[in-house]
Amino acid sequence: MAQHKGIGDIAPEAVMLAGAGRAILLQLANPAVGYGVARHSSFATDPLKRLHGTLSYIYALTNGTPQQRASVTAQVHKAHRPVTSQRAPDHPAYDAQDPTLQLWVAATLYDSAMLVHREVFGPLPPEDAEALYRDYGILGMALGMPATLWPATTADFADYWNRQVQQLSVDDTIRKVAGELLAARAAPWWIKMLMPVARFLTAGLLPASVRDMFGLAWSPARERALAVFFRAARILVNVLPKRIRHAPMHFYLKRIPG
Repeated sequence: MAQHKGIGDIAPEAVMLAGAGRAILLQLANPAVGYGVARHSSFATDPLKRLHGTLSYIYALTNGTPQQRASVTAQVHKAHRPVTSQRAPDHPAYDAQDPTLQLWVAATLYDSAMLVHREVFGPLPPEDAEALYRDYGILGMALGMPATLWPATTADFADYWNRQVQQLSVDDTIRKVAGELLAARAAPWWIKMLMPVARFLTAGLLPASVRDMFGLAWSPARERALAVFFRAARILVNVLPKRIRHAPMHFYLKRIPG
C-alpha cells in the first residue's frame, strides 16, 4: 500500500513558497491580525521578518528536531504575548493569543499550500487529502489553538473558509503594511530581484475579492502567465533533485538551534 503524503513531505518543496505572500496578505486582511501586525511589528524596517518567521515556524514544526520545534514555538509565543489591544476608534480589538485568530493564521497556511499543491502536483486522493488536512492542524495548535477548533474535515474547512473570506476587509493602514511587504525596500539585493515574481504570484493566487481590496492589478494576460508559471513548475519538480527542491527548508533549519 502506498504511503500517504504527509505535511512533512509537502512542506519542504520550494515551489510551495509560491503561496507564501498569498497566505500573509490573507492574514492581514483579517483586521484583528492586520492591526496587530501594523502596530507591533517592524514592517517598515524589516518587512520580510514575518515571512522569515512563518517559514522557520513551518519548517521546524514539519521537519525539524524536537529542540527546533520547541525553540520556534517558544519564540512565537514570546513575540505574541505583547500583541494585544482593546478596540479603539482607530483600530479593532486584537490579541495574538486569541484562538480564533490562530485558527485563521493556520487556515491561510493550509489553504495556500493546497492551492499551490493542486496546481503543481494535482489533486490528492480523498483519503490522503483528509489525512494531510489533519496534519496541518498542528500549525494552529502549536500557536495555542485548541485542537477542537480546527474544523473536523476538509468539507467543514471549506465552509469555514468561505465564511471568513466574506468577512475580510482592508483599510489604508493594512494596505500600507501589505505594500511594505511587497516592496521589500530594506531587503537584501537577491530578495529584491525575486520580488517582482513574488508580487505577481501573490496577486494571482489571492481570491479576486481580496486582490481588489489590496488594489493589486490583474488581467487576462497575467492569468495566462500564471498558467505558464505552473506548467513550468510541474516540469521542474519532476527533474530537479530533492537537494535543490528542499534547499529553502535546509537553509532555514540551519538557522534554528537544535
